[in-house]
Amino acid sequence: MYLNCHTWFSLHYGTFSEEQLCKLAQLNGVLTVTITDINNTSACLNFLRIAPSYGIKPLIGIDFRNEHHQCYVGIAMNRNGYLQLNNFLSEHLHHKKEFPDEAPNLKDCYFIYPFEKALKLQKTTFTEFERIGISLQNFNQFKFSKYTKEHFQSKIVFQQPVTFRNKKDFNTHRLLRAIDLNTILSKLPVDQQANEADKMIPQNELIQQFEDYPWILQNTQALVDNCDVQFEFGKGLNQNLKVYTSSKTEDEQLLKNLCQKRLEKRYSNPSTYILERLERELNAIIKLGFVSYFLINLDIIEYAKQKNYPFIGRGSGANSIVAYILGITNVDPIELDLYFERFINPNRSSPPDFDIDFSWKDRNDVTEYIFKRYKHTALMGTYVTFKRKAVARELGKVFGLPKENIDKLSSGYYNFQQLDHLEKLVLKYSSYIEGFPNYVSVHSGGILILNETVHQYAATILPPKGFATIQIDMHIAEDVGIHKFDILAQRGLSKITDAIELIKENQPEARLEDIENIQAFKNDKNINNLLKIGDCMGVFYVESPAMRGLLTKLQTDNYLNLVAASSVIRPGVSSAGMKEEFVQRHRFPEKRKKRILFYMKLCQILTV
Repeated sequence: MYLNCHTWFSLHYGTFSEEQLCKLAQLNGVLTVTITDINNTSACLNFLRIAPSYGIKPLIGIDFRNEHHQCYVGIAMNRNGYLQLNNFLSEHLHHKKEFPDEAPNLKDCYFIYPFEKALKLQKTTFTEFERIGISLQNFNQFKFSKYTKEHFQSKIVFQQPVTFRNKKDFNTHRLLRAIDLNTILSKLPVDQQANEADKMIPQNELIQQFEDYPWILQNTQALVDNCDVQFEFGKGLNQNLKVYTSSKTEDEQLLKNLCQKRLEKRYSNPSTYILERLERELNAIIKLGFVSYFLINLDIIEYAKQKNYPFIGRGSGANSIVAYILGITNVDPIELDLYFERFINPNRSSPPDFDIDFSWKDRNDVTEYIFKRYKHTALMGTYVTFKRKAVARELGKVFGLPKENIDKLSSGYYNFQQLDHLEKLVLKYSSYIEGFPNYVSVHSGGILILNETVHQYAATILPPKGFATIQIDMHIAEDVGIHKFDILAQRGLSKITDAIELIKENQPEARLEDIENIQAFKNDKNINNLLKIGDCMGVFYVESPAMRGLLTKLQTDNYLNLVAASSVIRPGVSSAGMKEEFVQRHRFPEKRKKRILFYMKLCQILTV
């Protein structure tokens, strides 16, 4: 029954992962563990997912602190309590407000004041769900305090912080604190460190410690029994916005109507095959519940068109004729013989992948539109971890090493046997800290548009650009059914708008082709001649030396050849020798027949 456990998501403070915490609890025979990271809920969902497999009942909460000073620990009774804690934390993180001395009155949450904090506040009145936490370190002091009186006894629980497993963890913690405070280790303030005794002890030893005060553990057990936070995990879950209009039926009808209305623009005389495929795709999209996903992506595209923002729709969704007809992508899956079922079929649980590129100048405005248009929105978070060379440099500063020594350790060029004691310690702990979360960052393009508030799943921070960012990454998000929309930035698109502005300025009478008229660009002889000689610098995806060399070798002079070249340039194809083989067969068609005859003879020999 540990109500105040920290993982390494207590950034620059904790020293192990949520899975390592589970193993620690299992080793000590502990059946209930509460993760309460400092002003952070990043570990909560994954902990709920993995803890039962270790035979542990998981509880989740938050250790609310102003800098290093603990105010109280909040523990969620249920999902609504978790939501309330995330709301409270996010409000203070967004506005950089200090937490109040007194905990908020949230009906689905317990709040536990550490014993020293309760004494400082001279707290004598408590709400129904407020408690005082007693640790092993302050147990003797508690015995002689006013809180042993009978009318306080129901409010006392066991609250032992768990931050370390051993001495090495404690040393690591001190190094992390020094890095965080940008100070040398010898000057690290004591009040900025955790107590070395903040460890987990076996359950049977814990019971012995409190044998004269059994009601403390009984109160703790009662609190634990009153808490249960449940989330579903696994394939088939979808927490994204489920309805775009006012109902699923209206969504389905809107999607069908849009396809019928826009079909002629893409296919002036659609064949029976095209009509059948459109019907098949629509049925699959509706059956699998992806209608709102298509409509939301279309809405984003339509906003960009209204603002004359150039964009590119790509990703697995480009295999869809529905996406092509709607205008989400300009890739014709019929022309390229792309299979819709590869990306949307009854065996696929997650939505198809639309990567939508905008100019770096326009993406912020598009993102702002999404946040205003949809209620439950946030950017996807990601964790930047400590890298070994960077940690070695930071630890070198913490140990007070001269710059030349730090540069040597960071570069990796040294003779280990010639290093002194401090230099070896730097290397030892840099290898240990490597991989620890360093800080929360923003995913390169992921935006969440959910069916319910983002704070159902985690708290949010507010980076400089002002868009709320969730404290979990895409991996745990997908486990709980949160699928991101990819709104990306591509510098090449800004060159298009810059070129158009220059042409309008210098050649006001020039006729500018509509950028959406893809067929005109595919069939433009001047463009195809530039591809043939590899003259495509400044063009996204085909400007690398390798790609330009391949286009020249292939004498690429049409769109389909360009698509083929973009496929065979990939590392797996190239390293297997298939790229050169493709070039030979493309330039010299007669070699195709020779290869076929060779394989036919080989098959005959093997058959015999």
